[in-house]
Amino acid sequence: MATTTNSTTQQAKNAVSSGVDKVKDAVQSGAEKAKDVAQTGIEKAKDYAAAGADKVKDVAHAGYEKAKDVAQAGYEKAKDLAGNAGKMAENATSSVGSGMESLGHSIRENAPHEGMLGSAASTVANTLEQGGKYLREEGLSGLADDMTNTIRRNPIQSILVAVAVGFLLARATRS
Repeated sequence: MATTTNSTTQQAKNAVSSGVDKVKDAVQSGAEKAKDVAQTGIEKAKDYAAAGADKVKDVAHAGYEKAKDVAQAGYEKAKDLAGNAGKMAENATSSVGSGMESLGHSIRENAPHEGMLGSAASTVANTLEQGGKYLREEGLSGLADDMTNTIRRNPIQSILVAVAVGFLLARATRS
């Protein structure tokens, strides 16, 4: 009976050992499969991330290009408007110059020609005619060039005039 018990115990040990080996093999096989699935998942995640990054990059580049195009169009429109405003200002200056000349001619024709009043009227008419001719011929650009040159030749006097004009404007607007 002891031999039968030993034999049964040995069989049980062998069965348990075989079961443990099968469980170890199953766990190892499951671990290998889990590792393969995880690796495949990682690869897919990397692919999706790279595709997403490329898509984000493409969208950002397209947005940049669109913003650049809109800014360029705005710049061109502003440049055109500024050019048109400059032309309109030049035309207006020319018109003012013509009007000054015409006023000078009218004063010369209608004012007295003799005496102190005639002399003053003649001086005013000459000044209006010369100023009008200057504005009509030179325009704003000529006026700006002449003013720049005058300021360069007389910087201290120009600063004093600017301060005086600023003071007078401040007093006039404060009242």
